[in-house]
Amino acid sequence: MEAAVEAARQGTFFSRNEFLIRRLHSLTGLIPVGAYMCIHLLTNASTLGGPEMFQKNVDLIHSLGPALPIVEWTFIFLPLIFHAVVGVVIIRSGNANLSSYYYVGNVRYTLQRVTAWIALLFIAYHVFHMHGWFHNAWWLENVANNELGGHQFDPHKASSTAAIALASPLKKLFYGIGVISCVYHLANGLWTMGITWGVWTTAAAQRRANWICGAFGIALTVVGLAALVGVTTTDVDKAEAYEKVRHEMNLEEQQRAEAEAKRLKSLSPAEREAEAKAQAEKEAKAAETKAH
Repeated sequence: MEAAVEAARQGTFFSRNEFLIRRLHSLTGLIPVGAYMCIHLLTNASTLGGPEMFQKNVDLIHSLGPALPIVEWTFIFLPLIFHAVVGVVIIRSGNANLSSYYYVGNVRYTLQRVTAWIALLFIAYHVFHMHGWFHNAWWLENVANNELGGHQFDPHKASSTAAIALASPLKKLFYGIGVISCVYHLANGLWTMGITWGVWTTAAAQRRANWICGAFGIALTVVGLAALVGVTTTDVDKAEAYEKVRHEMNLEEQQRAEAEAKRLKSLSPAEREAEAKAQAEKEAKAAETKAH
C-alpha cells in the first residue's frame, strides 16, 4: 500500500491529476471550442446570403472593438491550446487495436485521434492564413505577410478577401478536409464526453446518443461545407463594389460626426444647453405625435 502511494507521488503531473485534466479536456472541447466552431461555421455560411449579410455578421463580431482580442484569447485560444496540448498527451499515451480487432468502436477511436491531428494542423494554418495568429503590427508586417500567405482576411472587406484567400483549388480541398475533420472530432467527442461525464451510461442510452451525435455531426458538416461553398463562390467584383460603396458611406458618416463634434465644441456652455433642451423638446413632441 505504501509503495503504491509512493509511486503515485512520484508519477507525472498528468498521472497525478488525470481525473480532473481529462474532464477539463472534454469540457473545453465542447463549451468554448465546440460552441465557437458552430458559431464560426454559421457565420461563414451567411456568405450564401451575399456580401451584405456576411459583412453585417462580421461587423457584429468586430463591434467588440479593443475587447475582441481579450474575448478571443479568454474564450477561444487559451481553451483551444489547453485542449490541444492535453489531447496530444492522451494520443501519445493511447494505443488502438485496429489491426487486431476491426470493429466500429475501435475505428471511431482511431478516427478521433487522426482527426485530432488534422484539426490541429488545419486550425493552426487557418488562423495564420486568415488572421496571422497575432494582431501586433510588427508581426503582421514582417512575419504574417503576403509573402508567407498570412493575414489574408480583412474584416472591413470580409467577402472579397475571404474569397480571394480561398481561390486556390488546393486550399479549397484542404479547408474541406479540415472542416470535416473538425466536425467529426466534435460530434464523436460529444458522444465520448457523455460517457466521461456519466450522461449516458447504459448501452441503450449510448445507442440513442450515438444517433443524436451522428445527426448533429451531419447537420454541422452541411453547414461547414455550405460556408466553404459560400466563400469560394462569392463574386469578388460585386463584393468589392459593395465594400467600396460601404466604405465611402462610413467615411462620410464619420466626417459628419467629426464636424458635428467640432461644431458642438465651438459652442458656449449656454448655447450647448439651449440646443440640448431644444433637441429634447423636439424628440418629446415627435414621440407624442407618434403615440397619437
